[in-house]
Amino acid sequence: MPETIKNMTQKTNKAIANWLYFTAFMVFAMAIIGAITRLTESGLSMVEWQPITGTIPPLNEAQWQEEFNLYRASPEYQKKNFGMSLDEFKNIFFWEWFHRVWGRLIGLVYAVPFSYFLLTKKIPKGFKIKLFIGLLLGGCQGLMGWYMVQSGLIDRPSVSHFRLAAHLSLAALIFCYLLWLAFDLNGNKSDNLSFCIKRHGWIAFGFTFVTVVWGAFVAGLDAGLVYNTWPLMGDKLIPHELNSISSILFEPVSVQFTHRWIAIVTAVIVLSFAWRIKSKALAGMMALQVILGITTLLSMVAIPLAAAHQAGAFILLGLLVYWLHRLRRGTHAV
Repeated sequence: MPETIKNMTQKTNKAIANWLYFTAFMVFAMAIIGAITRLTESGLSMVEWQPITGTIPPLNEAQWQEEFNLYRASPEYQKKNFGMSLDEFKNIFFWEWFHRVWGRLIGLVYAVPFSYFLLTKKIPKGFKIKLFIGLLLGGCQGLMGWYMVQSGLIDRPSVSHFRLAAHLSLAALIFCYLLWLAFDLNGNKSDNLSFCIKRHGWIAFGFTFVTVVWGAFVAGLDAGLVYNTWPLMGDKLIPHELNSISSILFEPVSVQFTHRWIAIVTAVIVLSFAWRIKSKALAGMMALQVILGITTLLSMVAIPLAAAHQAGAFILLGLLVYWLHRLRRGTHAV
């Protein structure tokens, strides 16, 4: 390949990679906004899904009153927030509106450059389908968000914690997928280490992802508001409420207990992986995430700490994706 063409290709690949990095950052920010939306109990304040007109918030008192009347017919108002004032409603409305608008901005930031790169035939060979999958995942996330909200608009004043976990999991998957593609295009260097170390990395990633999912269960069931002590739950290591396997998916105390221990196992696996690959950043982030988890619990889920804990989970996943990409060529076992 002539040097000029090679330089142009590298420049284009870098531009596409930077676009993917920026979109991934927006997804990361979305996870934090989503956490605040959940923590402020704002997620059910908008009871209609209007992808276009819903972008514009109420602009006058009559529009605010109309929006408020729709909310007052919802289960959350009837069973949980009965008597809420219009001014109080405006506070929770903001976060859900901002959450939805940010999601639509992500869609535009992804779709417009993708269309440009596609029409100008600048997408490298083998990446058209991969980038199109990213577009599909974004669309699925929008539908999943509304599917989640719907679960709290029928007869219960809260969303399904399973749907909340699915919504967060898909966001984490999109975040990791975008980073992986960006690393591919940006020529992320490779370390041809052992297959054993690479397998260790994938196990670390898997446990981290499961911990994130269980964290969503904790959030969905408000399980962080029970047993705000560490390391014991009250005065016991194993709470008396933990009386069946099925309860680890449905009961707040059992869900918190399970999240604690999955997190501990995850920390051991990730820290040992960080030691093997000599990554101080990964080890430091894992330690910080454990500290954030404990302090969030002890603070009875203070919003700044809980949002930081959510952010830490995504940063941890991003670091693991970075190292897994570097180790992808490892083949020999030791």
